[in-house]
Formats: sequence, C-alpha cells, structure tokens
Amino acid sequence: MSQQLPYGSWPSPLTAAWASASSLRLDGASFVGDEIWWGESLPDEAGRVAVMRRRGDGTAQVVLPAPWNARSRVHEYGGGAWTVSDDGELFFVDKSDQRIRSLRPGGDPRPLTPEETGTHYGGLRWQRGVLLAVRERERPGGTPERHIVRIERADSAEVPDASSVTELAGGSDFVAQPALSPDGSRLAWVAWDHPDMPWDRTRIRVADLDAPRGIRDVAGGATAALQPEWTDDGALFFADEPTGRWNVYRVDPATDAPPTAVSPADADTGGGLWVLGTRWYAPLDDGRLVAVRTHGSDQLVIVDRDGGAIPLPFPATARVQIEDVRGSRALVSGAMPGGAGLWLVDLDTGETSAVRGGAPDVDASWIPHARQLTTEGPHGLVHAFAYPPTNPDVTAPADELPPYLVWVHGGPTSHVGGAADSKVAYFTSRGIGVLDVNYGGSTGYGRSYRERLKGQWGVVDVDDVAAAARGLADEGLADPSRLAIEGGSAGGWTVLAALVGTDVFGAGVSRYGVGDARALAAETHDFEARYLDGLIGPLPEAEPVYIERSPLSRPERFRVPLLLLQGDEDAVVPPAQAEAIRDALVAHGVPHAYVLYAGEGHGFRRTETIVNALESELAFLGRVFSFDTPGVAPLALD
Repeated sequence: MSQQLPYGSWPSPLTAAWASASSLRLDGASFVGDEIWWGESLPDEAGRVAVMRRRGDGTAQVVLPAPWNARSRVHEYGGGAWTVSDDGELFFVDKSDQRIRSLRPGGDPRPLTPEETGTHYGGLRWQRGVLLAVRERERPGGTPERHIVRIERADSAEVPDASSVTELAGGSDFVAQPALSPDGSRLAWVAWDHPDMPWDRTRIRVADLDAPRGIRDVAGGATAALQPEWTDDGALFFADEPTGRWNVYRVDPATDAPPTAVSPADADTGGGLWVLGTRWYAPLDDGRLVAVRTHGSDQLVIVDRDGGAIPLPFPATARVQIEDVRGSRALVSGAMPGGAGLWLVDLDTGETSAVRGGAPDVDASWIPHARQLTTEGPHGLVHAFAYPPTNPDVTAPADELPPYLVWVHGGPTSHVGGAADSKVAYFTSRGIGVLDVNYGGSTGYGRSYRERLKGQWGVVDVDDVAAAARGLADEGLADPSRLAIEGGSAGGWTVLAALVGTDVFGAGVSRYGVGDARALAAETHDFEARYLDGLIGPLPEAEPVYIERSPLSRPERFRVPLLLLQGDEDAVVPPAQAEAIRDALVAHGVPHAYVLYAGEGHGFRRTETIVNALESELAFLGRVFSFDTPGVAPLALD
C-alpha cells in the first residue's frame, strides 16, 4: 500500500549519483568492419570523452584510454572530435593541445598535425580514404580564420609539419560539414558569415578540388541550408528550408537545374548547428534515405526512392541523430523516457537493438510520461512538455497541488523533446513536477516559430515561459504559489529576466546564466560574437535595448530566492556574470546561494559536480517551498 506524503518530500531510490551515472552523453558512432565504435563522456573521469568499441563477439573495449580526451574547441562547442578509417585507425583531437592524432587499438597515439598555439581542429570526417577537418586559427588582434583542410595519414617515422595539412576551402567566417564526392574531385561544405548564425543564413558551397577557383553556391543565401551529402551518381543532398521547414533536397551541381525536395513534410529534418558533425539524415546505397523528422518530438523515418516516408518503430523521441549507415543498417543515437542510448537499426525490418544504454535501469513505474502542453501566449501558441510527479510508492494529500520546476533550455536556438531523462525523474520521483518549455525561438516547429525571438530576446522567451507556467496552473495541475524556474546559459538569462519581469515564479535556479547582455557581447567567443545582433540588435545602436533588457539593469526587481551554479573555467559565460548577480542579490537582501565548481566549463561534466548541483537544487527548493528533502542535507542561503 502506498503511503501519503506532501509533494516534494517523497522518498526516492533515484539518487543524484544514479542520475549522474544514467545521464549517458554520447559523442558520435561508426561502423568499423564487424565492430561498432562510439564516443562517450565519462563523468567518473572528469567528463573526458573516450572512444569505445563493441567487438564482433559482443564484448566492449576502450580504444582511447586515459588521459587522452577527444574534445574539440572549434566554435568553442566543438563536435566531431574523432573519426575512424575503414581499417580501424582512430583519428582524434585531444582536448589538451587540440592537435589531431592517430591511434591503432593497443598502440600509442602519434600526432598528425604540428604543434601550433591557438590552432584547433574539429568536425573530423573520414571519407573515401581522406581525412577531412575544420581548422580554426586564432589571429592576434583579429577574428579567427577557418578552413576545411585535408590531413595527411603519415607513417610513424614522420614528424608532422605544415605540409601535413592542406587547405581545401575557406573564404568565409565559418565553415562546417565537409563532404567529398565519390570520385574525390569535388568538395561540398556549409559556409556562413557574421552576423548570421548557422540557423539564420548559410550557403552550401561546392568546389572542384582540381580548380580551387571553381567554387559555386548551390543552395542557401537567404535560408539556413545544412549537411551536404553526395550520392554515388554525383548528385548532392542537403537540408534546406525555403518553405519554412527543414526538408531534404537534391541537386545536380553539374547543371543549373534548381534543387528539388525529396520528401516534403511539415516537420524539420535539421536543427541548430551548435556542434560540428551533427547529422539529421543519411543516404543509403539503394537510393533511400534514413532521416529524423521533428515536430515537437523526433521521429525516425525511411524515405523511399519515390519520396514516400515510412515511420520506423524507434524508442527515442528526443535528440535523435543519424550517426552512421552501412548497407541497410544504421547507428542512431537519441533519448527515450528514462535514458539515452545508441541503437543498431535494421532499416529493412525496423528491428532495433541497443548498443549502449537504450533502456532505463529502474522500473518503468518511476519514469514520468510526457504530456504535450500547448498554451496561448501573448505572441502566439507556446509548446511545452509536462512531467507530473511520479512515484509508485507514494501519493499526495488530495487537497494539495504539486510544486513545479519550469525548465528553460539554453541556446536559445535549441529544442527539447518529450523524453524524461534521469534528471527529470530525480525530481518527479520526489513529488516535484517538471515543465520543459520550447519557448518562441526554439527549433523543431519551423522557421517562423524560431524567428519569433528575432530582436525580442528577454521579451518573447520570458512571456512564453510565464504563459506556459500559468497555463499549467490554470488547468489545476500545479500549485501557482510554488512554481520555480531553472535554466542554463541562455536559459539562465530567461530565468533572471523572468524573475525581474514577472511575478509568476517563487524561486529561480540559474546555471551559468547571463545577467548583462552588454558584458556577454563584449566577452563571449567568436562563434557567438554577433549572435546578439539578431536576438537583441546590433551594437552600439541598440545599446539602450541591451540595458533595458538586462536583468542586472533592474537589480531592485530581484525579490525571490535564487540559486546560482557556475563553472570557474566557463569561456562562454564567464564567472564574472554570476558574481555580478550574486553581488546584486547581496545588495538588495535577497536570499541566495552561489556555488562555483572548480574545473568546470560551460556545462557540467564531472560526477561530483552533477551530484552536488542536483542535490543543491533539491535542497534549495525544499528550503524555499517548505518541504523536507529526505537523504539530502538542507542548503543554507545567504
């Protein structure tokens, strides 16, 4: 028989340590012969990214041992930090010096690129016997320069020098997603320039490698075209959005014929290109495609040669990516209720088997089911996913409504799907609901929804999260007096702006959040150096708007308790932002706690950090909303 206890105080076996261990963070996967290789961040090893392999007999083995760490710094967010040749040679970027190295399993890594301070590599791709990469070089007093480069596969006796790296393409502020034609004669890639972001405007460019001046744009310019992929007959696929939704198109670069849509749909095959190497679809040898379609949640589909789309039964509904294909098999990663995983999918039969993760390690009765929530807000419909308190052993008093934690994703050009991860279950199992909001500006609902935030950051996002929270309370699903708001990075900005701009929330949690937009514009890295031009307006013309919107311009409006969590090595939102907020809270007598984590950057990766942050959040909510937190010590507020 279940016991009755107040919301928030429910005992739960889902500890913060469990949530950390269950938060599987994958980084790419590949077929190698009869093996499957994948990258994985290891929280117990300070978040280093190791490369693993599952051998033909089903056993798993570490390919990239400690202390090597496959992490790229290109665009600061990295991505594509490793790839592997058909015969099992690993190529990776090590976090420590950003050089590319090669490694045969059981051997020692050897460098393929020279030692150069301020030079970073990422977006590695092995194609048709060629190692491609994005190279980023810092320039004293100037913005970095970036090129698509070819890396020579040297033998062990050679010492890498400048001749080991050949520039193939450049000429724009940013380059990404290189793709080599079947005969190796042509290169396609994505290019864009400041002040645009890769979800604003990009170009798909094609170059004849035998005639470097023969470069032409085959797509984009006014749209955000992504992910070029060649077919065996020399045609080019890519994702583009001339209709307002990212769909896959096909073009013959040898002709002037316009691109044609492969399988038009009112859903997105594409998204925010935050990290290099992201793939939303892949061509198959027989002319079909396997693709991810997103409208709220993700769906895996097969696109036939005639353009028909057939949904595949796939357990993940969020963060789904196509990692690799081989014949009629695909490696697909994503998140499902209760966990994340990597799956091997037979594209003919739809049969799916887990390679890594892929199922919660607790009984399904502990995992909340997502409810899609659509609320009318001041700027139009607002989309969200609600996760109610879920605990098979406890119920709440009939006359009590649950507290809710309203989550604001980062980006802000990003997206959440309807899959409860271990962090969601950590809170819902204790009687605290979670509302995950895709506010205006989010991907996954088309360009018009994404552009709702254009020039309105700090307005639309705040109005939308407040509307979603009010809508939940108006339906009688949440206690309106116990709504807290939590977000990281750009989500932290929305948290702070909502606390000073609305009276909806009774508490806030800011993870490395932005308090001063002018300081962010002055201090952030080159990839996002002009991001705020589109979100707020160009400086210096729009400086009054920056001042008006910034939460730190209205410190007297901070009135409810606030928890600040920050990494001391964060180069995207430096600790100075969190410390300025803390100082404002002190000056105005607002209860708060500030936790600075040594060795953490923009996003927490270490086990001890993840555990402490989760327990600090729970203890904070218990302190503010007056409920006990069994197994978690109280948190003192200053």
